[in-house]
Amino acid sequence: MEADAAVASNPPSSQDIAAIQDEDVLNKMLDKAVDFEERKMLRAALRELLKTKRDKREKDRGSRQEDLKGLNQRGQPKPKTPVSPIQMSFNGPPKTTSSSDTSVRSPTAAAPNTKSVKQMLLDWCRAKTEPYEGVTIKNFSASWSDGIAFCALVHRFFPDAFEYSTLNPNNRRDNFELAFTTAEKLANCPPLLDVEDLLRMAEPDWKCVYTYIQEFYRCLVEKGLVKTKKRT
Repeated sequence: MEADAAVASNPPSSQDIAAIQDEDVLNKMLDKAVDFEERKMLRAALRELLKTKRDKREKDRGSRQEDLKGLNQRGQPKPKTPVSPIQMSFNGPPKTTSSSDTSVRSPTAAAPNTKSVKQMLLDWCRAKTEPYEGVTIKNFSASWSDGIAFCALVHRFFPDAFEYSTLNPNNRRDNFELAFTTAEKLANCPPLLDVEDLLRMAEPDWKCVYTYIQEFYRCLVEKGLVKTKKRT
């Protein structure tokens, strides 16, 4: 009892927390922490640890991509692009085209209905973030520029991950890093967006944001947090 009291009265310092390189240990400490400042330091340490792991994965991924690029340049077949669950849920399963009907199908009919998918995904984002103060999603560009929309979308599915009410739209870097690291940790969503690139732009490239949200949606589907519509 005396030892527990001593630990409670002497919480770990920022240096002690920063020295911990075990994600599970930090998570357990965060679960038990009740002091706001201590929780803030623990979350910062977790973000830094996840960033280090992410950078290592990105470095390894870059090496693999260079190897694949070299193989493709030597005439090896390129891997086929898989159909994402977002396309499956909004447009149904991909249809195969036989040689008998290609002559009667127009180029317009053969093209995927990307505009419809984009609009449906935008509507989904609006519906999920509608209860959140400070979030008004009108597009896949300016509406995401301060990182708050990303945080709101992630928080909707993982409400215990962080305290949304404490976020500041002026802290763009913190918001982006919090949203992406949380999505990566809890949804296994790869950080397809680069924080530094986002900070350099007044408005992010809508195609990049759209791609990331598609991937986040796909990861939620895999975890069973989003139900897709099955078509017969």
